[in-house]
Amino acid sequence: RIRMHSITDVNKPLWDQSTFWGRLRHFAWLTDPRSVFASRAKLEASRDLILACRSGAVDPRTVPEAELIRAKQLFESAYHPDSGELQNLVGRMSFQVPGGMALTGALMAFYRTTAQVVFWQWVNQSFNALVNYTNRNANSGITSQQLMIAYTSATGSAIAVSLGLKAFLAKRAPPFAQRFVPFVAVAAANLVNLPLMRQAELLQGVQVKDENGNQVGTSRYAACKGIGQVVTSRITIAAPGMLVTPFIMDRLETARWFARRRAVLDAPLQTLFIGSFSVSLQQLKRFDEPEYAKLKARGYSDGQKLYFNKGL
Repeated sequence: RIRMHSITDVNKPLWDQSTFWGRLRHFAWLTDPRSVFASRAKLEASRDLILACRSGAVDPRTVPEAELIRAKQLFESAYHPDSGELQNLVGRMSFQVPGGMALTGALMAFYRTTAQVVFWQWVNQSFNALVNYTNRNANSGITSQQLMIAYTSATGSAIAVSLGLKAFLAKRAPPFAQRFVPFVAVAAANLVNLPLMRQAELLQGVQVKDENGNQVGTSRYAACKGIGQVVTSRITIAAPGMLVTPFIMDRLETARWFARRRAVLDAPLQTLFIGSFSVSLQQLKRFDEPEYAKLKARGYSDGQKLYFNKGL
């Protein structure tokens, strides 16, 4: 169970974000799947309380600690940090554990026929596109045409990689090797989906702020760095379950008790086994000279840290 401490500033994380352990505890708390079941009325009440604390209308110290922490959790897990809008249920980070597990389990279980590959890659990329759009940096706009191009490109790339690699391995490798096709397809789709879905950020830049939360400019380098980190983390997160599960399932399928119940147990077991950043002004000098010149003219030093929302 996560131990929490008293808070007086609702804008600050509950744990020290300069340490790995603090960030781990923060995101475990933020992505708690139980938040998915909160009613809209509860979410709106949490939003109203947090906004009242932010504006000074309510002193956080007058609110019971457990109530304030729960309101902060629901608000930060359900409302977009840039726009303040209520996010759709599927796109919320609190839905990623149950939703991601179910879809990844299906990808790992249903890969043997062309129809299965096409259907589940389409479902998975539709899910990913919605998540990417929901968690984009909302200060950078994106048109409906750009959204459709990103979605079709990612879905097409995932299906093409899946079918192409499946056909290649069918002639040159044992059937076991085909179990890894879903992971390769997911990795390839992430490389296409995220940059295209968030292309406006790459073209226009994202807002960068100083340590006090004041916006000081925009940076395309920050956007590139943030999106690159998200792509890497998405693939890394998928790797353990999608690379280890094939070995477990291959061993299980040799057991007599499993063979008799395979149609019922395959997908559930596959599912069970899957189970803010900164840049320095010196980095902008190297990768984003126009923005660097603007900030230097305003008196910022090369060692100044600037912060941005990289999305999730």
